[in-house]
Amino acid sequence: MSVFRLEPLDDVQLAAPVLVAAFDGWVDAAGASSAAAEHLARGGELIATFDADILFDFRSRRPVLDIIDGTLQRLEWPSLAIHRIRAGGRDVLVLHGAEPDFRWRELGDDLLELALRLGVVEWVSLGAIPAAVPHTRAVPVMGTASEDDLLPDGVVKGPPGLLRVPSACLSAVELTVSGAGVPTVGFYAQVPHYIGGPYAAASAALLERLSSHLHVDLPMGSFVEDAVVQRERLDVAVDADDDVRQILERLEDGSDEELPSGDDLAAEIERFLRDRPGDAGGPMGPGA
Repeated sequence: MSVFRLEPLDDVQLAAPVLVAAFDGWVDAAGASSAAAEHLARGGELIATFDADILFDFRSRRPVLDIIDGTLQRLEWPSLAIHRIRAGGRDVLVLHGAEPDFRWRELGDDLLELALRLGVVEWVSLGAIPAAVPHTRAVPVMGTASEDDLLPDGVVKGPPGLLRVPSACLSAVELTVSGAGVPTVGFYAQVPHYIGGPYAAASAALLERLSSHLHVDLPMGSFVEDAVVQRERLDVAVDADDDVRQILERLEDGSDEELPSGDDLAAEIERFLRDRPGDAGGPMGPGA
């Protein structure tokens, strides 16, 4: 029995469909990739849903309960879905939602079946990883690919050599898809390691890279404007603290000198912003 249910499509003739995938959780630093995918999927046509009861551990990812005036009203369950949008005359299928806890192999097999059934010509994974990079520079985006010539110019395939890390469900599924001959690429934004909440600049960088790769114009939403506001807040915090400013300068210079942990640096910035009269919120931007 499949873990997904395919919805009736308004138009079964998909035009050069690409499947773009991002899960929240692992390999989603600052929630940058899942935010980008959720934004893309918003308003799209629902084409597939997945069985949450067999994919998620509700004790580790508990549904959100709304209680209004002492009455239990509704539960919002973790979910996984595929929405279809049109961009530049082609179809973009966005797989988005919570990272599954169970049945990764079965999910990979079913997603491969779905991709082949829909004629998907390429799979694109979106992710984000913490890195010792400064917020004052453009967000670096690292690439992976099933074939060397799939990555566009300007994207570095990496890291070089062997890197052995705990896998994300997204990577496990991508391997199943690429193993069947479907071309796959991945774009991973490098998020400053001291950012502890949403980071709009990374979401914007992923959408810009995806748009360039697919040769289509994708909606950017408010990510660019939010990134400017967040950058200004971070700059103010850094300029007001000599120790933090020196750390940032070492990040900008690419110094090999040992740096404090991202948590320590984030705590310093949080402390400054918290103590500023009339300035609510932390270094993550408005409302964060």
